[in-house]
Amino acid sequence: MNIDSQRKDDHVDLAEKQYNAASQSDFQKVRFVHHSFPQIKTQDVSLASHMLGHDMPLPFYINGMTGGSKKTAVINRNLAEVAKELGLVMASGSISAAIKHPDLADSFKVIREVNPNGFVLANLGAHHTVENAKRAVDILEANAMQIHINAPQELVMPEGDRDFTMWLNQIEQIVAHVGVPVMIKEVGFGMSLETMQQLKNVGVKWIDVSGRGGTNFAAIENARRTTFSYDDLENWGQSTVISLLEAQQLENDVHILASGGVKTPYDIIKALSLGAEAVGLSGQFLHMVVNEGPEKTIETVQGWKEKMTAIMTLLGKRNVAELKQTDLIFHRDIIDWCEMRGIDYRSFGKRSK
Repeated sequence: MNIDSQRKDDHVDLAEKQYNAASQSDFQKVRFVHHSFPQIKTQDVSLASHMLGHDMPLPFYINGMTGGSKKTAVINRNLAEVAKELGLVMASGSISAAIKHPDLADSFKVIREVNPNGFVLANLGAHHTVENAKRAVDILEANAMQIHINAPQELVMPEGDRDFTMWLNQIEQIVAHVGVPVMIKEVGFGMSLETMQQLKNVGVKWIDVSGRGGTNFAAIENARRTTFSYDDLENWGQSTVISLLEAQQLENDVHILASGGVKTPYDIIKALSLGAEAVGLSGQFLHMVVNEGPEKTIETVQGWKEKMTAIMTLLGKRNVAELKQTDLIFHRDIIDWCEMRGIDYRSFGKRSK
């Protein structure tokens, strides 16, 4: 097995070992204000959303995870079955392994084979060229591109990148020339307002802030190291909640998505209420398909739809857009961050309707 395939298998194994359904994230530091008269029926609620020019029946999607080995090909097949049955958008894991080693392409192509009419994103790192991005799109017959940015992970990874001088320029070129919509995604370290403004300035329209709280790739790469450890970087970055608050100061022509630490329907609704237009889940879907298989995963997600409808009914919100006028209460930790960064956390629920 080559080093790229071994790394992909290591990532899956370590991510699953790291998974903890009861782990805490900043979503637990956000609460809804209960108002006693919702004044709507559950039948009034629509869970439909919109992302990358695509209408979605549900406001969440399967985020980029894996591919590049025999083991991960099976995982991608199972994830694609879930996406097909539920009409979910699905992103592949990084296709860089298949670009280096064309014999690994089938572990990604299986996504399109299983779900020929689905909306699929091809994933690559920010250091790749436009030509590689086009190859990734071709491999998956992808509807859109997802470019991940992951400087902390690369620095902890023994074989990772050490030169980040061209990342923003490469993103600008890919957005301009790849020929499909492009989403830029962090990998669990969150985003600052300054980062989002830089992306906006090079033409990016879709940004997944992907904050701390879920799979920790600094910890995963530390576990793969055989020399000294980068323990301090395991707590690097902003949470998804903080990143969404940072995004409130961004102008409206950028579409904000959220992932990182999202495990439950309640977390999804909170992320949507904080301004996300759709929500990505990686570790939770990985855990479900690895341990329960695609059929049980589909059954579980069907239950999520009912729970999300119930929560939105309690909030008196008929659709995802209305969730952005939800009254929220924040833990002191989050308030302190907002005050230091000049973010108006009191505006939630009072935005123009």
